[in-house]
Amino acid sequence: MTPPTNPAVEALLNRSRTLGADPRNTNYAGGNTSAKGTALDPVTSHAVELMWVKGSGGDLGTLTEDGLAVLRLDRLRALVDVYPGVEREDEMVAAFAYCAHGTGGAAPSIDTAMHGLVDAAHVDHLHPDSGIALACAADGEKLTAECFGDTVVWVPWRRPGFQLGLDIAAIKAANPQAIGCILGGHGITAWGDTSEECQANSLHIIRTAEAFIADRSDAARHPFGALLPRYAPLPDERRRARAAELAPLLRGLASTDRPQVGHFTDTDAVLDFLARAEHPRLAALGTSCPDHFLRTKVRPLVLDTAPEAPLEEVIARLRELHAAYREEYAAYYTRHADPDSPAMRGADPAIVLVPGIGMFSYGKDKQTARVAGEFYVNAINVMRGAETVSTYAPIEEREKFRIEYWALEEAKLARLPKPKPLATRVALVTGAGSGIGKAIATRLAAEGACVVIADLNAENADAVAAGLGGPDRAVAVTVDVTDEEQIKAAFAEAALAFGGVDLVVNNAGISISKPLLETTARDWDLQHAIMARGSFLVSREAARMMTGQRLGGDIVYIASKNAVFAGPNNIAYSAAKADQAHQVRLLAAELGEHGIRVNGVNPDGVVRGSGIFAAGWGAQRAAVYGVEEDKLGEFYAQRTLLKREVLPEHVANAVFALTGGDLSHTTGLHIPVDAGVAAAFLRLGPPECRPAVRCRFPGV
Repeated sequence: MTPPTNPAVEALLNRSRTLGADPRNTNYAGGNTSAKGTALDPVTSHAVELMWVKGSGGDLGTLTEDGLAVLRLDRLRALVDVYPGVEREDEMVAAFAYCAHGTGGAAPSIDTAMHGLVDAAHVDHLHPDSGIALACAADGEKLTAECFGDTVVWVPWRRPGFQLGLDIAAIKAANPQAIGCILGGHGITAWGDTSEECQANSLHIIRTAEAFIADRSDAARHPFGALLPRYAPLPDERRRARAAELAPLLRGLASTDRPQVGHFTDTDAVLDFLARAEHPRLAALGTSCPDHFLRTKVRPLVLDTAPEAPLEEVIARLRELHAAYREEYAAYYTRHADPDSPAMRGADPAIVLVPGIGMFSYGKDKQTARVAGEFYVNAINVMRGAETVSTYAPIEEREKFRIEYWALEEAKLARLPKPKPLATRVALVTGAGSGIGKAIATRLAAEGACVVIADLNAENADAVAAGLGGPDRAVAVTVDVTDEEQIKAAFAEAALAFGGVDLVVNNAGISISKPLLETTARDWDLQHAIMARGSFLVSREAARMMTGQRLGGDIVYIASKNAVFAGPNNIAYSAAKADQAHQVRLLAAELGEHGIRVNGVNPDGVVRGSGIFAAGWGAQRAAVYGVEEDKLGEFYAQRTLLKREVLPEHVANAVFALTGGDLSHTTGLHIPVDAGVAAAFLRLGPPECRPAVRCRFPGV
């Protein structure tokens, strides 16, 4: 990272990262910081006053200079003279572009006016739970005065924008003793003459609010009410087992309008909230801070059955509640939308609360889903604080709608990059710790999928998952595909990690190359247990999960050229591959009604990078063909029509071709990836060899 050249920028970045590193100070991607200073104009060589401010998006904890918007202060302040009034304040956002210095850096956020118009060299706007608790208390103005005296001023709720910047600037000018303010329903703003003073003032407001709330807590009166035995958290193992059972159903419900990835949270804060009497009332009030409800929606879906109620009863109730939630959300939209409002984006919940079990959150990818859950935990903390000192009173519903369906928010969403082809897909790849499986997992992740790396070798699986980006992109599970319970456990882990699975690749395998008379019954059983039986068990569990989600899905078998070609000294391996190949046809016919497509890939001669060949298969096949083992790949290539060596990446390309969307109407297909082995071409044979089939359709 190139160090900032301006001392003001360096101080700003250091302050931002310090504040953003502690979740007590602000939530992920929440808030913004700024610094004012001078720099030379590259055209005139004269010093000009500039403001560096965190741009739209990004996170304070990891802020870099590229994430700063850079504006000329003279032009920014001159906007006051052309401000058309609060009814047209959104027009001012476009005007920020005319204030940019040079290329301007990142896009300015809606809070830019707050930073530029406040007469202070350094300004912080943050969303700490303690500050929002006071901001969302029914008597927040009175409590702010009690907590801070006249050093922190109350600012009534106003939607972020140019007018709010004018309001705060006027309040600071009228209160020279103040170090900051509490923004009703929103968060805090602090300022200082130096970066150190600004940071100290921000932390003073946050920590003083925390202490104020703590001092008013009463052991005899819990802010969330009495514990309800009916909703007591289940023991860890039973809780996570029930969560894994519910996750695919919930993911399917949350994906009614558009596919979603899920995240599960069962922290003590969540479980305690859901076990107490007031959670239905508070959840119905919804979140308050704009950063919260833009990610969590205005309110969650809350289940009202006991944690260990019969699963069928819980499923039926969730479907009822989901239908009611969608109706209520559509009514909310209708109540507040006007002719210029953006179209309703979707009526499904982003947060589902299940007492005794935990919280399920949803988003367009794993990070978005996880962050939505984190924001709802922030909201729980805010509710706890507000109910401790007063009564939780978030901003009114109409104001929430004005932000959720703000034209500026819609424009921001429109600027997001186009999703990758496999965005929102969750893939489970067996044998993904090395070779072909690793290449497949890598390609699927690169195309936007969340990937479960399933492998017998835990160390390899962990390494692949870490290499793909860690828990927001990939998780590792240790599984022996011959063991039904381990397979169920692997799918349960996938459900807890990402909400479910809708793309499965049966890749795990071994190879035993022996002539018939040297092939033992144990060789045969082991070969078939891993590939034929293992694929069957994995596919069965995949089908169970996919049908529960009702999102369709893909199952891909990595079979082999040997499934259709009779090679020498290879009976156990080839017979198992033929079994897999026919499973593709059988399952394609059976699962099509559920929107589940089943296809296969028939590779051949994948030597380099192959775990199977490295484990002894290469030496065995080289001996069969009378070539040196390190020349085996070249040998296989020369017997093909294209004279090209097949690599794991080529097999991965075929898997993506089958699952990336372009072959959406294809099922029951086997794609050869063998550089052209004519003897393995798929064919029906001459007419006289085909079985007579009577068609049930007249005239066909």
